Amino acid sequence: MRTIIAFATLIAVALAVPVTQQPEIVLVKESPSDNIGVGNYNYGYQLSDGQTKQESAELVPGGTDGSFLRVHGSYSFVDPLTNVAYTVNYVGDENGFHPEGEHLPRV
Repeated sequence: MRTIIAFATLIAVALAVPVTQQPEIVLVKESPSDNIGVGNYNYGYQLSDGQTKQESAELVPGGTDGSFLRVHGSYSFVDPLTNVAYTVNYVGDENGFHPEGEHLPRV
């Protein structure tokens, strides 16, 4: 009998916990995209939760394997726990990925 009462109490507590719905994240703004699948490209967007992304690339001749894309971009997001916005600017080139941001350690 005690097991049944304990189980019923557990179910009652579980059902009493309020369910919080996450707000729907929608596209707020989209930059015109310039991407035909060959060589250079450019795109960007902004979401309703504060996320943004902007990126462009150019096809560069040379490198150890021939041509490569040199990518420049940035992305931003808001930490949901602290409500602090973070931005990362980056370059991707023949030497790797190079992020920079005030919150990132400097090497």
